[in-house]
Amino acid sequence: MSQPGKPQSSPNEGEGNRTAARQYNEAQHRFAESETVEEKAREAEKAIESGEKRELDKAEAIGKRHSHGEDPEVTRKP
Repeated sequence: MSQPGKPQSSPNEGEGNRTAARQYNEAQHRFAESETVEEKAREAEKAIESGEKRELDKAEAIGKRHSHGEDPEVTRKP
């Protein structure tokens, strides 16, 4: 049992790992600000226009089968 005001010795942060979330968000910001974004967008466009499209569509369909539906906040109109 941990004592108030004393850091826990366990790296487990419980539900919602703030450290991992912060690291992920920082990595996403670095990527978004890098020049790699345009290159990756062109690669994705090329993949969609090529024979890889069928494979991508199949992967998307598999993912959608596991979905609980679209987040209503995404489609909400202001």
